[in-house]
Amino acid sequence: MRTWKNNIRRDCVVGAMLASSIQLLTGADVTADEPNACSLAHTKSRSQHVSLVSAPHTEPSTTRTAVDDNPFFQPSTLPFGAPDFTKITEAHFRPAFDKGMADQMAEILAIAESTDAPTFVNTIEAMERSGEILNRVQRVFSNLSSAHTSPEIQKIQVELSPKLAAHSDNILLNARLFARVKALWDKRDKLGLDSEQQRLLKETYERFVRAGARLNAEQQARIRAINERSSTLSTEFQNNLLAITKERSVLVEDIAQLQGLSAEQIASAAQQAKARGADGKYLLTITNTTRQPVLASLQNRELRQRVWEASAYRGLGRDGGLDNRAIVTELANLRAEKAKILGYANHAAYALEQSMAKDPTAATKMLTDMVPAVVEKVQEETAAIAELMQADGINDDVQPWDWEYYAEKVRQKKYELDDAEVRQYFLLDNVLKNGVFHTMNRLFGVEFKERFDIPVYHEDVRVFDVIDADGTPIGLFYADYFERETKRGGAWMSSFVNQSGLLGQKPVIVNVMNIPKPAAGDPALISFDHASTMFHEMGHAVHGLFSDVKYPSLAGTSVPRDFVEFPSTFQEDFAIHPEVLKNYAKHHQTGAVLPPELLERIIAAKTFNQGYDTLEYLSSALLDLEWHSLSPNQAPQDIEQFEAEALARRGVLLNAVPPRYKTAFFAHVWPGGYSASYYAYMWSEVLAADSFAWVRDNPGLSREAGDRFRATVLSRGGSVEPMDQYRNFIGREPQVDGLLIRRGLK
Repeated sequence: MRTWKNNIRRDCVVGAMLASSIQLLTGADVTADEPNACSLAHTKSRSQHVSLVSAPHTEPSTTRTAVDDNPFFQPSTLPFGAPDFTKITEAHFRPAFDKGMADQMAEILAIAESTDAPTFVNTIEAMERSGEILNRVQRVFSNLSSAHTSPEIQKIQVELSPKLAAHSDNILLNARLFARVKALWDKRDKLGLDSEQQRLLKETYERFVRAGARLNAEQQARIRAINERSSTLSTEFQNNLLAITKERSVLVEDIAQLQGLSAEQIASAAQQAKARGADGKYLLTITNTTRQPVLASLQNRELRQRVWEASAYRGLGRDGGLDNRAIVTELANLRAEKAKILGYANHAAYALEQSMAKDPTAATKMLTDMVPAVVEKVQEETAAIAELMQADGINDDVQPWDWEYYAEKVRQKKYELDDAEVRQYFLLDNVLKNGVFHTMNRLFGVEFKERFDIPVYHEDVRVFDVIDADGTPIGLFYADYFERETKRGGAWMSSFVNQSGLLGQKPVIVNVMNIPKPAAGDPALISFDHASTMFHEMGHAVHGLFSDVKYPSLAGTSVPRDFVEFPSTFQEDFAIHPEVLKNYAKHHQTGAVLPPELLERIIAAKTFNQGYDTLEYLSSALLDLEWHSLSPNQAPQDIEQFEAEALARRGVLLNAVPPRYKTAFFAHVWPGGYSASYYAYMWSEVLAADSFAWVRDNPGLSREAGDRFRATVLSRGGSVEPMDQYRNFIGREPQVDGLLIRRGLK
């Protein structure tokens, strides 16, 4: 969830492994598009760090040891079952996956072939208990494949994706198993189940049906083939994105071209170039969105254009680069074909059936209803930018690579805000401890205490005990904030262990971001954008940490896409709460609190550039729905032409404001789990803005508000219908006024 300049800039994307339907059987997360130097180094040495990336390939004798002593075969002895990275090597993954799938299949077959009459305990609950080893290895592997990958991990990922898809199908398309589930579903009103059990039975039955359990043998065979091929393509797309980020980086030889960047940014660019073997030069890396943050500062227009084009044209095979076009076309066709076999008009109808929106028509209407007002706002912003360009002697039309640079000038002129000045007040460690953790304490009474005895997968990762107000341990929180070449773009929340009363598990949660790492010796001064993202991701984290349900399939963030971003976006708004800001926004050298007048300008500027911000999001969300509203074999080979025609059809084709994600690098919808659901960020923002306004006008920043939110939403996971959770929280249906005000559109 890399943040945007202001509001809905969250990219909760899952890795390709998590996109597999196996996540529904093992409880994997689906969440899911910035301290001082001593703190960065963790003055207490973290000797437990182990680099899996550098782990050597093993010889046969070592492989036997990896099988015999595989750390995934038994629960970890570390607190909360946290993975022991002092014992895990890449050689352990394949045998652990093989055994995990074999063991779970044996468990599933025992359930399916039982001669005992089906009961909730011997069928539904037994399935919830299955796959212990597979769940354990899959969570570690999935996190590493996104946050700290390697050539070997990527190779394993390519091999495993189709196997996991087949494994999932072997469970969900098992006729005897489905017969037992259906028998329970048919007499559900006579089973005496509690509300959580009723919810789990419903979810389980629908999962089988949506997987194709009611299809004939020929149809099921085709579904299996589609799933296997789709998983392979999704993994290929995801691995391409990581390689493309490196491929499309912009190397600068003359420091004069970097005019406008801060000394810290230039030092970081020099460090990046040196790491790539280009000592004495400067490397500008590409983030996951079309828009690039560095464009706001670079004065050299030609270099801005180079950076923007490197971003916007990636994945199209230009200049001999990696090409995702064929993958997109095939995936779109496969998804459309699968939806048709299952009886749906298109993939969007299939994907949204269990969402809050219920169907693509409702989602599309929400987006298109905003287009006229947003385009009008963009035209106003364009005129202001064109005026400044003309003052600089540029009589050209406003180009995408001009927008950020001149929008920043407008912002500075209108609000007298200097980003470099603002950064001085946002030291990463202060934001984390005195901002994010402080807010969690004020709302929920919890404390975060750093510990250094838990092994981590990279030296930059930090681990914290999370302790409840009564002193009860809740779980562990991992913070992995700095970008690196082994990490995919964006920001997200995931878990190593999911909460479950049935399994006696407490949560182990991780937040991952891509904040540029400062040069050695420099303080980690971050943008307000990244500070807001830290609050946002913590919103996802507490959704996992405060989960209090029995069954793993319903725990934490196991909720519809258009609800999962609600808790995170709600927490994000506390980043600009005056009482919170004055506690963490302090000058990193003097300790002076952010001046009130600067604070007022930061808050006022929150609605700045909202036409651009909103339109680039709407464009991507509508593009996603257009791709997934196609019929089988309708997906075109020319994805650029399709993209332009789709955007024009919806009235959002503006040259200066391209989609936040273009098709060839849209990680949410091709390898990720947000296909036909990227609209969910806006839908969730309606809920977040409405509820935050309610809290502000009622309990405020208090335990009363936090405890109510925790009891009605954060602890419930998927055990209660999302709309019921919302009503239980604020006592009514959501209203859109809060969103319009939040975005400066009303």
